[in-house]
Amino acid sequence: MRVVDLRSDTVTLPTEEMLEAMRNAELGDDVYREDPTVNRLEELTAKKMGKEAALLTTSGTQANLVSVLSQAGRGDEVILEAEAHMYYYEVGAFSALGGLIPRLVKGHRGVMQVKDIEAALRPANIHFPPTRLICIENTHNRAGGAIWEPSMIEEVQDLAKTHGLKIHMDGARIFNAAVALGLDVREFTRHVDTLMFCLSKGLSAPIGSIVVGEQEFVDRARRYRKMVGGGMRQAGIIAAAGIIAIEKMVDRLKDDHANAKLLATGLSRIPGISLDPSEVQTNIVIYDVSGLGVDGKEWVAKLLKHGVKAGAQERGRVRMVTHRGIEKEDIEYALSAVESVAKGIQSRT
Repeated sequence: MRVVDLRSDTVTLPTEEMLEAMRNAELGDDVYREDPTVNRLEELTAKKMGKEAALLTTSGTQANLVSVLSQAGRGDEVILEAEAHMYYYEVGAFSALGGLIPRLVKGHRGVMQVKDIEAALRPANIHFPPTRLICIENTHNRAGGAIWEPSMIEEVQDLAKTHGLKIHMDGARIFNAAVALGLDVREFTRHVDTLMFCLSKGLSAPIGSIVVGEQEFVDRARRYRKMVGGGMRQAGIIAAAGIIAIEKMVDRLKDDHANAKLLATGLSRIPGISLDPSEVQTNIVIYDVSGLGVDGKEWVAKLLKHGVKAGAQERGRVRMVTHRGIEKEDIEYALSAVESVAKGIQSRT
């Protein structure tokens, strides 16, 4: 049976060029800062993102964790959008390990309004935890890959400067945002103090995420990385694939966006399925099947019988993500499977 895996862009496999680069990578001990391939990747990504320094980490969750721990202390408050990945899907790490308190602000499609952020800032009062950090997510996962445009980030930057706060960006898919708007990624990154991005999603590397910021911040983050068990030895085998991801895999993200549009448009035409294709900006498509009388888990189980893998969220929400390895023909097959499942459900009601 044909299988079309649309659960996430984390299922991408490394290219043959990446595998060859990993096999031939020049290696050293990264904890001693002696792995030349890691050093090259970190220098490359710092320059590309317009920051002083960079740090290779094992995952996006680890990257966000060490970034936040490096900028806020126990008992401090961190502002997050109410459906942020850091809040929903990272095991409460910054609270469990850092003693940090999340302050949730509801945004519109993942984007917080400056007035709402300002209203959430704690006044100086012995009863309140002090606000130290504002975190934004770009693109926003649970908002269907929605983009924080540079002008939006700049408004938050102005507020942060006024109140002496730092901004961290969970930029796991920041290159999707840059490609979608046709902008240099530095148009986004220049408005934040720190950010992370993933090599292992749409960029197709098998493992790894990068943290960037000022040198002093990266030095602290490196220490926290070691503390949480992220110190690596001959990590050049990871970095070698990451270099190719950065140099050669960014521009092709536009293909994923085109396929996501095709998918969203097709889904919107199937009775019982609800979504607005105009809201699909990048490679994530979230739709609602509650109109068919099923929840997300039941829907995903039915799709799987047709060889289509999707992700169930709460209630009737379902997520599909396009990525390298998914072609137009796969989208057409997935739409055919969705239509078949939807008709099967409707015929029994």
